[in-house]
Amino acid sequence: MAPDAPATRPFGFWTATALVVGGMIGSGIFVLPAQLAPFGWTGVAAWFCVIVGALVVALVLSHLAAAMPHATGAVAMCAAALGPLPGVLVGISYWIGVWSANAIIAVTAIRYLSVFVPALSATPLNLALSAVGLIWLITLLNLGGARASGRFQVVTTALKILPLLAVVAILAGLMLGGGTPFRDHPHAAFSGASLTSAATLAFFALVGFESAGVVAERVRDPARNVLRATLGGLIVTGLLYVIVCSGVVFALPADTAANAPAPIALFVANYWGNGASLAVAGFAAIAAIGCLNGWVLVQGELPLGMARAGVLPRWLDRTNDRDVPVAILVASSALASVLVLSNATRTTEGLLTFMLQLTTAATIWLYIGVCLAALVLGIVRPAAAIGVAFACWVMIGAGWEAIGWSLALMLCALPLYWLRGSAPVEQPA
Repeated sequence: MAPDAPATRPFGFWTATALVVGGMIGSGIFVLPAQLAPFGWTGVAAWFCVIVGALVVALVLSHLAAAMPHATGAVAMCAAALGPLPGVLVGISYWIGVWSANAIIAVTAIRYLSVFVPALSATPLNLALSAVGLIWLITLLNLGGARASGRFQVVTTALKILPLLAVVAILAGLMLGGGTPFRDHPHAAFSGASLTSAATLAFFALVGFESAGVVAERVRDPARNVLRATLGGLIVTGLLYVIVCSGVVFALPADTAANAPAPIALFVANYWGNGASLAVAGFAAIAAIGCLNGWVLVQGELPLGMARAGVLPRWLDRTNDRDVPVAILVASSALASVLVLSNATRTTEGLLTFMLQLTTAATIWLYIGVCLAALVLGIVRPAAAIGVAFACWVMIGAGWEAIGWSLALMLCALPLYWLRGSAPVEQPA
């Protein structure tokens, strides 16, 4: 079968772009205006900083994919350039970040769905069980193969953008009407001292731009499509975030936005009524479910690509007749389910805050690894150096607790590294 055959590489440009956009637009953007409202103009500056930084890292990743078109993904590229041990550590850290994020995304999706079916979250146990049920429904979808998951991603990505476009339409109407709401509510001035904290919060919403590079093995013509999907998806989504988040923050009183559990729904309700607000809640649930689908795909593909690259034991690369890593996918969803159930009595807000920080810290190690790999291989070295500095800056904002946990969990990869034997590691072309 040809290397780029649809059966083995089912993702063309549009599906790869949907994976990038769908991985970024989850539940975060629907609550992020409340988190950034206290920062005022510093939040706006933070958006532009993290978008530029993410574009630099995305450029580096895309050039690596072009230089190593047969690599199974970003982790394999890191292993080829830095060695198998750094590749394993970076890959396992990223994998932990993925399935832990899936636990939170599932909980958030159920919270939105409970607007329509209150029994889903009537008690903490109901919420946890419903979230676990959702995780396994999406896992079953992914067990049907990457093609089915990709089609679902395209549909949910198209739907999840609709409420954000509605916000853009309202904001455009306000501007055409003279922009009075933006002048009536004072907001905090720019503060350099708060920029790192604001940037880390904003960066939460961009995690996922690397999705096409992580599953490069499934993308047709990766040297071309990974670059186009990653940069295009990141630019479009980033600009949409700046407009929606900053517009909502500045159109509402700062205290109102900061204390709103669903700030975008509140914003829409103010201008289009409660019916439109309920529609936003529905689309927010779709956004979270679509995001969960993309990350469930990644949580299976990542260890599979590492095993095929020779940085994990080869017995982990076993797949069914649809080339789905069943055992890895089931194990990942089981871990996410345990995380949800083990926190059934904890407040969702407290869990969400810590897990967002942990997910960001665990994920950033991959960005650092990608940029270091480019430096070693002599690929876009100026951009790679900037990418390392940017990733370290955002990492500091995640807090030392999250950084410590990400390092501790990363060490769990050592037994798998010792069990890998003498399998050859992919080398750059």
